[in-house]
Amino acid sequence: MPAHGKHRRPRRNHVSRGLALVGAGGAALSLPLIAPATAGAATPAAAPEIAAKTFTAPAAAPVAAKAPAAARTYTVVSGDSLSLIAHKKGIQGGWKSLYRANQSAVGDNPSLIHPGLELTIHRGSAEAAPAPTKKQEKTERKTTAKAKKSATDDRASRSERRATAPASGAPTGASAAAPAAAAAAPAAPAAVAQYADNLDGWIRQSLDIMAQHGIPGSYEGIHRNIMRESSGNPLAINNWDINAVNGTPSKGLLQVIQPTFDRYHVPGTSTDLYDPVANITAACNYAADRYGSIDNVYGAY
Repeated sequence: MPAHGKHRRPRRNHVSRGLALVGAGGAALSLPLIAPATAGAATPAAAPEIAAKTFTAPAAAPVAAKAPAAARTYTVVSGDSLSLIAHKKGIQGGWKSLYRANQSAVGDNPSLIHPGLELTIHRGSAEAAPAPTKKQEKTERKTTAKAKKSATDDRASRSERRATAPASGAPTGASAAAPAAAAAAPAAPAAVAQYADNLDGWIRQSLDIMAQHGIPGSYEGIHRNIMRESSGNPLAINNWDINAVNGTPSKGLLQVIQPTFDRYHVPGTSTDLYDPVANITAACNYAADRYGSIDNVYGAY
C-alpha cells in the first residue's frame, strides 16, 4: 500500500491544474477549475455563432443572379422574317413574342420588315422554339409579298390622291365653278423649243430627243465625234472606204451608212440620212447599243 500511495502522489501533483482536478470530488479542489472551464467553454460557444454568420453571407448571390439579363440586338438581313429570326434565336413565344417586343420599330404589319432594321432580343426569353414548317415559311413569304404590294399600292394611291386633291384652302361649291371651268378648257400648247440652225442647235435638239427615248450621250461626246468624222459638215460623204466599195458610203455629220441609219432611226426625226438631227440621233442610238454611249467612242465605229 505505501508503494501504491507513492505512485499516485506524483501524478496528482503533476496534473493538479489539469486533468487530475477535473475528476476530484472535493470542493476545495474544484474551485480553481471553474474559471478555466468557463473560459474553455466560451470559445466553442462563440465559434458556431461566427460560422453561422459566415454561412448566411453567400445567400445573397443567388438572389442577385436572378436579375434580368441585358437585351441584345439583331439586324435584319434580306430574306428574314420574324418567324425565321425567332427560330434562329430561340425566342420563347415565337414571332409573336418578338413582334410584341419590337412593335414600335416594326410597325403595324409584322410581315413587313426591311433589311437594316434593328430588333431587340431579350436573353431571358430565349428557349428552343419549334422550327417553322415549309408550309409556314411559304405562307409567311406570301404574306410578306402581299404586304409589300399593299404598301406600294397604298403609296401610289396616296400620291394619286395628293395629285387630284384640291389645295388647302381652295374654294368649294359655287366659288369653285370658275376654276373648274378654267381647268376644263383646253390647255394652250406648250411652247416649242427653238434651236439654232447650226451645229450647236442640232446637237442640243438631238440631246432633247435622246432624253425622251432614254438614249445616253453628252454634248461633249457628240461634238468630239462630229469634228473627227465630218468637221461639222452635214453633207459630208466618204466615197473611198470599204463601205463605199460595198455601195453604202458613210454620210452626214457622224458618217452613218444607210442600213445602220434605217435600223437605228429614232421615231419623230426625219428619214433623210443627211438631216443633221436625224443623223446625230440615229448614230447615238447605234453607239449606245454597241458601246454603251457615244461618249465611249474615240475612233472609227
